[in-house]
Formats: sequence, structure tokens, C-alpha cells
Amino acid sequence: MGQQEIKEIVKEKYAEAARRVAGGGKACCGGAAETGHDDPITSNLYSENETAGLPEEAVTASLGCGNPSALAQLRPGETVLDLGSGGGIDVLLSARKVGPAGKAYGLDMTDEMLALARANQRRSSIENVEFLKGAIENIPLPDNSVDVIISNCVINLSADKDRVLAEAFRVLRPGGRLAVSDVVVRGKIPVVIRRSIELWIGCVAGALEENEYRAKLARAGFEALEVEPTRIYRVEEARKFLSQAGIDVDAVAQLVDGKFMSAFVRARKPQAV
Repeated sequence: MGQQEIKEIVKEKYAEAARRVAGGGKACCGGAAETGHDDPITSNLYSENETAGLPEEAVTASLGCGNPSALAQLRPGETVLDLGSGGGIDVLLSARKVGPAGKAYGLDMTDEMLALARANQRRSSIENVEFLKGAIENIPLPDNSVDVIISNCVINLSADKDRVLAEAFRVLRPGGRLAVSDVVVRGKIPVVIRRSIELWIGCVAGALEENEYRAKLARAGFEALEVEPTRIYRVEEARKFLSQAGIDVDAVAQLVDGKFMSAFVRARKPQAV
């Protein structure tokens, strides 16, 4: 599957999710959400204090796997960019944390998600926010213009992660921070099983192996690399979905159990580059 084909599939899946929320439903991409139970990937990521005062549509549109705005240790006055901002929840939370002297940008390629995010911004009356249309592989901001980049389970969807990380490095100011939540794999997984697990996790997941993620960050120029697990997925959580896909769950359990995880990925652009 080529890069453009992957991009179009991702765009349509997220457009469909935005339309569902706009129609009063709940966003979902992965098979876990379709089982009728709480999604072990996207549920319970935000506290009630964080979501208080935010439009319900911003919360229900969330398709992330973490809470990067909480983990990024944002400071008043900083400029933040959310890659793949979706319905806008992480942008709105970031805008609150950086305050009126700061700014939060959201970048998304899907018109339906951008419309939903802008509507959520209007409902929340948070002013220090701007949503931009574009791809995370080609960020429409100048060099050295952002203090912090966050993202919530979106980099894994890109077919050109090296380009995403190079662009993130470009727009960060010297000393700027990358602080993203993403799906990460530990160790090798048989291809057929990996594909099924990824379908369960999200729209079109393309999770990097942990050491590969570190290597790509280093090649992009980042330092102070950290990959911290925040939620480990158990094979039992995906049993129904995998069984429906024709996979003998008991036979593969030891190969996949605990090897897929949400992780908080941190890195820093050197002060002098």
C-alpha cells in the first residue's frame, strides 16, 4: 500500500468519525470500540477536571491513546502545535495551560475534523487557538516557531514517519520539546497478527517498534529520547476482534500479549543546531 493510498484511507476514516460525532454519535475507528464495551485504548484518558467546560463534541471526538497535554508540562506563554488535532480536545487543553500569552495550533488534513474543531473552539470560548489545514509531513509553519509539539496517536498513522519527525524538528525552536502519545510495539510480531492487532487499535495503525522509534528520532536530530509506556494492551482485550478475524487467540497469545502499548514519547531539539 502506497503512501498516498494510506493517507486517503486515514482521511476518510477520520472524516467518517467526525461526521458521526457531528450527528450526535461517538467517534470510533478501531474494532475495540465496535464491541459495545469501553474501548481500552481511547477511554478514561482525561480527568473530569480537564474536560470540565469543554464541549461534549470535543470529548467524544477524541480518538487518541494518551493525554499529551497533561504529560508535556506546558508552561504559560509557550507556543504549542498538535499534529493531527482531530476534534481539538488536546489543542483546547493546551491553550488553557499556556494561557493568553501563549498559543495553541492544531494541524489536521481532514475538512470534517477541522470544522468540528473550530466549532468546539467557538463553544468553549478559548481564543488563543488556531486550527490549520495541512499534512503532518508538511507543517505549514516557519522554522523555529514552536516551543512544544504534541500529538495523540497520529504519527503512527503516517506512511512517512521520517518526514514527520524531520518537519517537527524544523519548526521547533532550539531547545524545543517533542512530547507525543503514540502506539509503540516491543519486539517482533508476525505480520498477519500485527496487521490484525493494528486494525483493532485504530484507523490504520502503523506502530513503530520502540527501538526503531528511538532511531528515527535520533536521525531527525533529536536528543534526550524517552519512550515511557502509559497503557499496555493485553491480548484478552482484543480476543473477540481477533477471533472474528479468524485468528486462534490462544495459539498467538504469547507472541502478542503486552507487546503493543500506548507510550509517551519525549525528545528535545538541541539548543544549538
